[in-house]
This record gives sequence, C-alpha cells and structure tokens, in this order.
Amino acid sequence: MTAHHSGSVTGLLVSDVDSTFLTQEVIELVAEHAGVRDQVEEITTAAMRGELDFAQSLRARVALLEGLDESVLAEVRAVLVPTPGALELVRRAKAAGWMTALVSGGFHEVIDELAARSGIDHVRANRFEIIEGRFTGKVDGPIIDGAAKRRTLEELARRYDVPAAKTLAIGDGANDREMLAAAGIGIAFRAKPALREVADVVIDGPSLLEAWPHLEAVTQH
Repeated sequence: MTAHHSGSVTGLLVSDVDSTFLTQEVIELVAEHAGVRDQVEEITTAAMRGELDFAQSLRARVALLEGLDESVLAEVRAVLVPTPGALELVRRAKAAGWMTALVSGGFHEVIDELAARSGIDHVRANRFEIIEGRFTGKVDGPIIDGAAKRRTLEELARRYDVPAAKTLAIGDGANDREMLAAAGIGIAFRAKPALREVADVVIDGPSLLEAWPHLEAVTQH
C-alpha cells in the first residue's frame, strides 16, 4: 500500500503495530482461533525480552497456525482495537504534512484495512502463506524484523527527502531498537526495558497522543 504525495513533507512518523498502534498482538488473536494462543504467547514473550531471534520466533509461531482456515482473518480484523490516541495522532500528523507508516512484525492481511481507514500512507509487514484457503504454517516472503523496520524508516526518509532529525519512530519491544536508534526522535511506548534504554522519549501513559508534542516541536522548526 503506497500513497502518492506531492509537495514537501514535514516529517516522517513510523510506528510499530502490535502493542503500540494496536492494543493487541495480532498473531495472538489469530492463534486464539487456532486454539494455540498459550503456546504462541510463550514464544512472543521470549522474543520481546530479546531471548529469541525475532525471525525464529515468528516462524515458530506461524508454524502453529498450519491448517487454519483463512476466514479467521476477517474475524480478527473485526476485533482490532487501536491504542487510545493512535488514530488522532495520525490525523494530526497528516494535517501537519507528515508522512505516516506502520512497520510490523505482524501481518498485512490483518492490518492493511485498518491502516487504510486510518489514513496511513505506508504499511510494511509480514504475510501469511495461504494456499487453497488454508494457512500453510509458513511466512510468505522476507521477514520484517528489527533490521527491516530500520531500513523501512531510512528508505522512506530518503524517498520523501526527510532529514533524519525530522523522523520519529514509536515502538514497544526489542525488535524496535534499531528503528528507534535510527530515528531523530525515538519514542518507547509502554515499552520493555530493552527498548527504554535506547529511546529519546519514554511514554508510560495509556495514550499515543502523548507523542504529539514531539511531532509538533519538529513541525514548528
């Protein structure tokens, strides 16, 4: 999903999705429908603590979904809950001329529709391999890990000619470290310790709108 933009861009806002832009972890919602949520949560938790390589953990979690009917994706899309303030943050950012992106270790099939409704310009996420209407238990294409998140931020900044100082990244987990470190302003939102130590700003309140003053400051410069 790509938006066409004319004129100069004020800044670039890149947000993680699971437990950042959304209150939930997408893969856990899918796993619930497969009856394997507990196993998936254990792997997620280990990955977020940085004990497991993200790509390995993602493959392990998706493997547990093998055989699931793709109709569960619509059910999962129906129960997504954006984090308080997330949609308003995007609305204000867009009004101020910012380019917006979601980068996620989650899945296009679940988040694209919400992103489009929210006015997000770009989405970079994983894809489930689905053959004849069923999950194969594999990921389709390259895995979006911490390095891919950082590269996405850098590529979009180059594409829209946004200086590093005017890039802002928000995340909550260990696989957001590289992206936050590369951004002009890295915001850790209700984050794990591994991310807090590299963040410029830490938000512990319930609302993503607490990030707005930092965007506003960039907008005014």
